[in-house]
Amino acid sequence: MIFNIVVLILVGLIAIVVIGFIWSAFWLWWQAILSKAPVSLLQIIFMRFRKVSPSVIVTVRITARKAGIEISADQLEAHYLAGGDVVRVVQALISASKANITLDYDRACAIDLAGRDVQEAVGTSVNPKVIDVPSGQMARSSIDAISGDGIQLKVKARVTVRTNLDRLVGGATEETIVARVGEGIVTTIGSSKNHMAVLENPDRISKLVLERGLDSGTAFEILSIDIADIDVGDNIGARLKIDQAEAEKKVAQAQAERQRALAVAREQEMVALVQENRAKVVLAEAEVPKAMADAFRAGNMGIMDYYNMQNVISDTRMRTSIAEPDREEGPPTEGV
Repeated sequence: MIFNIVVLILVGLIAIVVIGFIWSAFWLWWQAILSKAPVSLLQIIFMRFRKVSPSVIVTVRITARKAGIEISADQLEAHYLAGGDVVRVVQALISASKANITLDYDRACAIDLAGRDVQEAVGTSVNPKVIDVPSGQMARSSIDAISGDGIQLKVKARVTVRTNLDRLVGGATEETIVARVGEGIVTTIGSSKNHMAVLENPDRISKLVLERGLDSGTAFEILSIDIADIDVGDNIGARLKIDQAEAEKKVAQAQAERQRALAVAREQEMVALVQENRAKVVLAEAEVPKAMADAFRAGNMGIMDYYNMQNVISDTRMRTSIAEPDREEGPPTEGV
């Protein structure tokens, strides 16, 4: 008896869950029927088993049908299972339809699955977007360029772009637009002969940059480039010349110091060479007494010859001391 009661309770609970499950699916089915966007009851029931929200699919299909866009429940369910946002896709399709912008469902799904906000892309196509150059994400506050006369110019620009839905998938982002416009500004200013020409005609920058076709391969179409501000910076040309002159001065000083060091080294070599030669002279003079002794022994020289030689040496020293009083006399030559 107790077992039968437990079984009845379980059966009742299961029946209540099944009825509630079918009842919610029935109301969604009935809502779709009344909205003239029918979705089969079995499909709504099986959506739950596929982990798809039936209320989202039915609501989005009704919204699309009311806007005059025919999208099947299978298409919505497939995009939902792929991880896409069916709500934003349908809203983007409705916005594009009202603005007479060509956008089919498959392209909208591709844009959404690519990680782009398809609704924002359609909104930018209707209402163009303004991009600051340089952007707020960049560390610098202006685009710095050097004109032909060496004057630095600091430029801020604003680029008005419109999303190109055909190139949105695979197209470059805003960072590419900012980089290309910055490069164009630097090139245009660098090709100017002087900074006054740029200050007098800032629209020349816009024209030349636009002629480069900077939006090629990007997800945007550039409508206009406006120069918001131009400030005169430092005289980079003069600074570079000063730095160059300073560098040349240091090189000249280094070369002069090298020459001086070589001269000092050469002088020391000469001093050493003089000392060496003096040593040779001293050695040669040391041989004189030996030679004189040999001459005495051989009888080639007499005592009177020796004294005459000493008189000549003394006379020579006296004359030298009179002519050069500051000169130090060397030691007298001693006889044998």
